[in-house]
Amino acid sequence: MNLQVGDKAPAFSAKDQNGNTVKLSDFEGEKVILYFYPKDSTPTCTVQACNIRDNHADFKKKGYTVLGVSVDTVKSHQKFSAKHDLPFPLLADPEHEMVNAYGVWQEKTTFGKTYMGTVRTTFEIDEKGVISQIITKVESKRHADQIFSKTD
Repeated sequence: MNLQVGDKAPAFSAKDQNGNTVKLSDFEGEKVILYFYPKDSTPTCTVQACNIRDNHADFKKKGYTVLGVSVDTVKSHQKFSAKHDLPFPLLADPEHEMVNAYGVWQEKTTFGKTYMGTVRTTFEIDEKGVISQIITKVESKRHADQIFSKTD
């Protein structure tokens, strides 16, 4: 599925790092930043999560709820979140329901090896549940700036 700006965001229901069920419908009337990343505790994913953490107050000020998603388990998310003091939910998608619904589970190539994995992608979802921005070329060190430069 190739989602585009203007499409309705696919509904989801997933457990966060605390075992709470989080649904897109929980955020009706709010703006959501839904960011997909490949794996907990890897260098680039850690840089990205910490950049969002360091700018979390600005996300809140601008009225955004931030949700991170990977195919890692709830337990993995607990460790990652606690180690880096992340103030936002990380949603576990080990069954690949969200990554498939959002079209970010794709063929990737690293060092000549081809495999399936999560393509780092961020979706901004407006108050009506419509995708208002998609960032596919994520710059982990300045991801918050990337998001804000497109929303301001």
